[in-house]
Amino acid sequence: MRAARYYGRGDIRVDEVPEPEVGPGTVGIDVAWCGICGTDLHEYLEGPIFCPTHETPHPISGETLPITLGHEFSGVVYAVGDGVDDLAVGQHVVVEPYIIGDDVETGPESTDYHLSENMNFIGLAGRGGGLGEKIAVQRRWVHPIAASVPLDQAALIEPLSVGYHAVNRSGAQAGDVALVGGAGPIGLLTAAVLKALGVTVVVSELSPLRRQKALESGVADHALDPLATDVAAEVRKLTGGKGADVAFECTSVQVVLDTLMDALRPTGVLVVVSIWGKRSDFDIHRLVMKEIDLRGTIAYGNSHPATIELVESGKIDLAPFITGRIGLDGLVEEGFDTLIHRNETAVKILVSPSGTGL
Repeated sequence: MRAARYYGRGDIRVDEVPEPEVGPGTVGIDVAWCGICGTDLHEYLEGPIFCPTHETPHPISGETLPITLGHEFSGVVYAVGDGVDDLAVGQHVVVEPYIIGDDVETGPESTDYHLSENMNFIGLAGRGGGLGEKIAVQRRWVHPIAASVPLDQAALIEPLSVGYHAVNRSGAQAGDVALVGGAGPIGLLTAAVLKALGVTVVVSELSPLRRQKALESGVADHALDPLATDVAAEVRKLTGGKGADVAFECTSVQVVLDTLMDALRPTGVLVVVSIWGKRSDFDIHRLVMKEIDLRGTIAYGNSHPATIELVESGKIDLAPFITGRIGLDGLVEEGFDTLIHRNETAVKILVSPSGTGL
């Protein structure tokens, strides 16, 4: 089968690799669609980061480079291993793409397995990836999804779960006002979760296309251009001088973080969602004087079932956020290059590894 393999910084190749073995307790999945994530772009430009190196294997997967990329994917079950009796061939599924130590509790009541030592992701640290035609995944990480949800939209469940977990971390409630800094894929999907909960959403974004997408998709009530508007002042105006109740940093850009601090009300909550590749010049004095709660968030923990319910119930429509569909051979030129050099023109680009979805 064909798979996009990461060999190191700036080096992705489409290789022929063996089909995975569907062993006991695992599920064989024909990958339908896989999204290109910002993390994939970071690996391509700056990595290895989450990926292992050629010399040092990941401590859980035991794999070194090259690895198959892709962790935002949907597909159809083509085989089930011994001991898997609650999924059937032909069923539509998505994957919670974790690589977690076998000694870590990951049951329904666990809220911190994603913070365990050496945690990593399928499609970044080994065990196959969504940019291959097929993959075998441990049953624990496979989630069924209704056939009424198109498989291209289902591929966005994983990044939507990131937004769901971030909103959960914030404590936002219906009637609150939230400011989302950045309307890339994660910013827009975080906004979608907020709107589904009845929160008033203000988005700050440079790209006219992405501001328009935020408004047309209905996930934002207001979309502000930070070059043309004093965002913090406008948020205070919209809230009767109070400021936003919660804010979400989705860019890893210093000026965005500063703006969110300005726009929050005293005792507001600031959630940092983006992955920062450098240290922040953070204004601790302002945090102290406003008694701001600063919270980090990474990925998700037992968030997929609730996230899937939001989509299956129709509370969130993922269709507007898909702005491109390509095959595996166009991964770098049509996918990575667009998102690196012309990211203001796209939101989520999906890849069909077998080409059957095109």
